[in-house]
Amino acid sequence: MICQWCESDTARETSNTVYWELPDGTKVIEIQDTPSIHCLECGITYQTDNTVKEIEDQLFLIDCSKLEKSIMYETLMAAPRLLKRNYFDFAK
Repeated sequence: MICQWCESDTARETSNTVYWELPDGTKVIEIQDTPSIHCLECGITYQTDNTVKEIEDQLFLIDCSKLEKSIMYETLMAAPRLLKRNYFDFAK
């Protein structure tokens, strides 16, 4: 796997705890075990664009008022949605 930052071939899939601001800006939550990439060369740990989009879409589509301060990634992604998809994403 190639690192998006330094282009080294030492990047590996991992999971990490990340902190995310809710779409309404009211608070930040901790998301544990988030799929991530870690580069052994430059030391950066990051999420792919796809993972970022999945998290942002999910947070936009669920009732965030029911979220605790900390949540597992899989639990977040399994939370029931208020809408079927993000109708405000015009990139599709």
